[in-house]
Amino acid sequence: MDTMEHSTRKKVRQHPPALRQQVLTECEQPGASVARVAQSHGLNANMVHAWRRQERVAAASQDANAVAPAPQFIALPLPPSTAGVLPDIRIELRRGATTVSIIWPGQAASECGAWLREWLR
Repeated sequence: MDTMEHSTRKKVRQHPPALRQQVLTECEQPGASVARVAQSHGLNANMVHAWRRQERVAAASQDANAVAPAPQFIALPLPPSTAGVLPDIRIELRRGATTVSIIWPGQAASECGAWLREWLR
């Protein structure tokens, strides 16, 4: 009985890394067509698309593994603080041809309100 070993496995053609890199570089050129580049090298366009996907995955993996620089504190100049300082209250009263302007300190707003209520009675 003669036994023959059969392999149903297809031969996978290996392309030199330099060719692969050249094809990928040509595909990145502005206006380049992947199909046209593949055809010019006698390659299947689907294989070149697969190479491009593999390159993107490898690049993303490298980016994910890269060590990000430690965050640093950056001091920014700020305008002088006006916290707690209230602007002056300005009131203009007119009666006939007479105008009275009153400027009241903002810190004494409650006293200004009491005075204004009395005056308007």
